[in-house]
Amino acid sequence: MGDERLSTLEFLGGELRRARRDRGLSQEELAQRVNYSSSLIGMVEIGHRTPSQDFVARVDAALESRGFFERLLTLVRADAAPPWLREWIAVEAEATLIRWFEPSLIPGLLQTEAYARAVLTGGGMLRAAEVEQRVTSRLSRQAVLTRESPPEVVFVVDEAVLRRRIGEPAVMAQQLAHLLAVTELPQVDLLVVPADAGMHAGLAGAFILARTPEGAEVAHVDTPLRAHVSDHSLDVDSLQRRWESLRGEALPRRASRELLVEVAESWT
Repeated sequence: MGDERLSTLEFLGGELRRARRDRGLSQEELAQRVNYSSSLIGMVEIGHRTPSQDFVARVDAALESRGFFERLLTLVRADAAPPWLREWIAVEAEATLIRWFEPSLIPGLLQTEAYARAVLTGGGMLRAAEVEQRVTSRLSRQAVLTRESPPEVVFVVDEAVLRRRIGEPAVMAQQLAHLLAVTELPQVDLLVVPADAGMHAGLAGAFILARTPEGAEVAHVDTPLRAHVSDHSLDVDSLQRRWESLRGEALPRRASRELLVEVAESWT
């Protein structure tokens, strides 16, 4: 049997459907009142789309629900990340330095909504409601890049990451344009390991190193099952050596950006 647990997103959708029907409104009638499409209302009601703050505020006003759906959205966002990732999110939110290597995909902190949804949908491993909750979590984490006193963040990616099509070409064009915009931030660097580097230390897999406000280093390594978080000195030292090797293989900042511009143009 499949997993029949109700997610908080599906619960919100069910409560919206119940409240709408109690008011004697069709999806089209509620859509007119909140100035959103009836198709979006339908997607929210079946837990296939996470509503925005503006959406739930308008629904609360239209249904006179006194902030009920805004409160439910807060729960949806709190529950969006899978439990095994929450320890890392807490580290990431306070980090002063983040060093992130990815050989296969755009790093999560740099993904657009469309790219993230295509990644999480690929392979058919997650239910639609789970996809939406994880998209919500991934996008909310990106606030770390623009918070007050943001961390220094250095991303190193394999060139294949920029050239691998995830979703439609338009998704990639938007994603590469987003990378160019985000890397204009003074505290964000994106370096590329060129394809002609051949075999390199990063091909063993993605990893992240974060420095806490106290100066400690914490490592994150993802697996197909769950994230592994460690502050063990042997783990951290091993990944730091791997990081330095990758920095040596990566193109300098200007050359990396020139390559990024070149690949972005190929997607348009």
